[in-house]
Amino acid sequence: MENKLILSSSPHVHCGESIAATMHTVILTLLPASLVGVYYFGLPALGVLVLAIVSCMAVEAAAQKALNKKVTIYDGSAALTGILLAMNLPPSAPWWLVVLGSVIAIGMGKHVYGGLGYNPFNPALVARVVLLISFPVQMTTWTKPQPITSGVDAVTEATPLGLIKEGIMKDGNIDIINNVSSGAFFLGNGSGSLGEVSAIALLLGAAWLLYKGYITWHIPVSFIGTSAVFAGIFWLIDPTRYADPLFHIVTGGMILGAFFMATDYVTSPMTGKGMLIFGAGCGLITMIIRLWGGYPEGVSFAILLMNSVTPLIDKYTIPKRFGSRTAQEVAR
Repeated sequence: MENKLILSSSPHVHCGESIAATMHTVILTLLPASLVGVYYFGLPALGVLVLAIVSCMAVEAAAQKALNKKVTIYDGSAALTGILLAMNLPPSAPWWLVVLGSVIAIGMGKHVYGGLGYNPFNPALVARVVLLISFPVQMTTWTKPQPITSGVDAVTEATPLGLIKEGIMKDGNIDIINNVSSGAFFLGNGSGSLGEVSAIALLLGAAWLLYKGYITWHIPVSFIGTSAVFAGIFWLIDPTRYADPLFHIVTGGMILGAFFMATDYVTSPMTGKGMLIFGAGCGLITMIIRLWGGYPEGVSFAILLMNSVTPLIDKYTIPKRFGSRTAQEVAR
């Protein structure tokens, strides 16, 4: 049973575990981070989470009926997309933004390409990027985290990565985050998307996926490692303009993206070598956007861009079949 869900090049042996079992397990591993998000952002965050799940399942059922396919909304696939979509939205996103995101994720991101297993891009990230470009105000209005038991009214607050952009634009430095502790974001006390609030809650779920073999270390390690090295180089060059590597790792969507979105079976490479290339590309693009791009965050764009080259990575990293020779070798 060990390593039964690790994807690799052929020949394949079926492990006997169903899509539904896999999807439901991943959903459970996202439960700690979801609960922390609801704890800090309250009922609006719970509403976003529930509405995203229900609307994604409804769109999935409608699309499958329209295409004369078997309705499979209980396999967990649409619900997982809904949870990931909600975790990429502001905790107080308006209802219509959540529903529109569900239509884009399931419709444009999945069924346009033929449904589960055929989509080249992560559906939830397709929705996030389309919404971010189309509705920048609603997608960048963040709520300050307040424990649900505090009874304090919600107030808006910039994200940590947004503060860096603001400091660079206004003062040419990042002194604005001098009083911000990376430890607070690690435990769960930073503004941002519903799924970005607690790195440790995400890592708790990711550890279970790694232990059970649902994902491997290749993409998360190369993604985060490349980001850390890249951030560290520029931090050492000029710490007044560039944040340290730990800050970049625990803020924004890096942990969520590296463990739960970049590792999507359908849209990531199959071999270990390919996964390392894929993860390194995600980390490099993320940091380029964060340091010099127009948006404070680059994880979504980076994963989608690397999704687009996954077939190319697979082509050059899949090992040759035993006994086979290339056209060049035959010609010799």
